Amino acid sequence: MKRSELPEYAGELVSRAIELGAVSAKAFVLDDIAFDSRTLLKCMFGCSDWGKGLTCPSRPGSPSMAEYREMLSRYSWGIVIHGHDKATTQRVSLALEGEAFRKGYYFAFAMNDCALCKKCAGYDGGECRNIKKARPAFHSVGIDVFKTVRDLGFTINTLSDPETEEQNWYAALWVE
Repeated sequence: MKRSELPEYAGELVSRAIELGAVSAKAFVLDDIAFDSRTLLKCMFGCSDWGKGLTCPSRPGSPSMAEYREMLSRYSWGIVIHGHDKATTQRVSLALEGEAFRKGYYFAFAMNDCALCKKCAGYDGGECRNIKKARPAFHSVGIDVFKTVRDLGFTINTLSDPETEEQNWYAALWVE
């Protein structure tokens, strides 16, 4: 699909994302998504959730990055949702997933950093307490979020001090 072929519903989802609290949102076509398996290196050697978080690619039975890429390549469009905290981007993406599903887009699927629990049950070997809402982050499945969102015109930078600098969080809603 070309950007000029995006359905009118893509614009409706972007507007709805902002109504729900996103800072901004933008429709994408599959060619806008930068897949790069090096994201796995950053997960394995930089994320405290590795081997623990129930939405991370290290969990038993999780699809491989190649399998995620194949699944996601079956979509032709979606939207990226921007916020300044991961709870907002997660809440908005999940709300839109449900709305898109009810509108007939039965393969709509949100991807976001999980902020549902203060501490993931996976840290203690437990089961997810929010299995219907927990989703993988789109960087954890082989998507270069920095390149993808920059190419879409969003701001994203590495932070020297996340406690004092404004953060930019991104979620994706895949729609088909």
